[in-house]
Amino acid sequence: MSSRRPAPEPPEPLSPLIDAHTHIDACGATDPESVAALVDRARAVGVRELVTVADDLEAARFAVQAANWDDRVYAAVALHPTRANHLDDAAKAELERLAADPRVVAVGETGLDYYWPGKLEGCAGIEEQVEGFRWHIDLAKRLGKPLMIHNREADHDLLAVLIDEGAPDEVIFHCFSSDANMAMACVEEGFVLSFSGTVSFKNAHELREAAKLVPNELILVETDAPFLTPHPFRGAPNESYMLPYTLRALAELREQDPVQLAKITTANARRVYGI
Repeated sequence: MSSRRPAPEPPEPLSPLIDAHTHIDACGATDPESVAALVDRARAVGVRELVTVADDLEAARFAVQAANWDDRVYAAVALHPTRANHLDDAAKAELERLAADPRVVAVGETGLDYYWPGKLEGCAGIEEQVEGFRWHIDLAKRLGKPLMIHNREADHDLLAVLIDEGAPDEVIFHCFSSDANMAMACVEEGFVLSFSGTVSFKNAHELREAAKLVPNELILVETDAPFLTPHPFRGAPNESYMLPYTLRALAELREQDPVQLAKITTANARRVYGI
């Protein structure tokens, strides 16, 4: 994402839609007024609700606040796998309290990230990530809430941990980025795959092939804003109002009617998140 590119024009409206994963704090929302303005922009193009996701404690606190400020906003809370080295007893206690809030619809994003260790200063190591992932799985099961997964270059180990721990009833692979083999392994387990703007990238060949294989009942759509702005706006700021661009790209890829796919993904989001 680059601030040098202007924010894209709103797409042609497409309804109904739910943004299954976004970060409204990183999009600039700071108070009830700015949260409402962001959601209003999304509503104007058919995005009825959104799930704002935390990757650290500060973001978790804000996500829960925002979800209580605006009834069109829901929250997911966790420590991102790269921050699993900060999951001490105090952090666990606070996350448990936050995750129990009725406006929190998932525990996430958690999982494994094998890309950043050794590249990012202060990044949690693999063992710390696995330990943190196991704790978040247990939390989701204890609260009876979906588990929202971040997976980067860790397909085999991530599935192994999930199976070893026993997955919650609902598991969402946010911003699915793996190949067809991983997609089918997830489908066989009944996991839900959520697709972001990366599915519109013409060079994402393996991901695009994977997206064709996911059954209707296991598919979601998200922005992961302010990141992963869909084609042809790569490098511009992303926000929930951009979701129709991604949905239409996904529908074209899957050879589905966009309105029908919008209805499918919205029904899935309501079922999975319980909203």
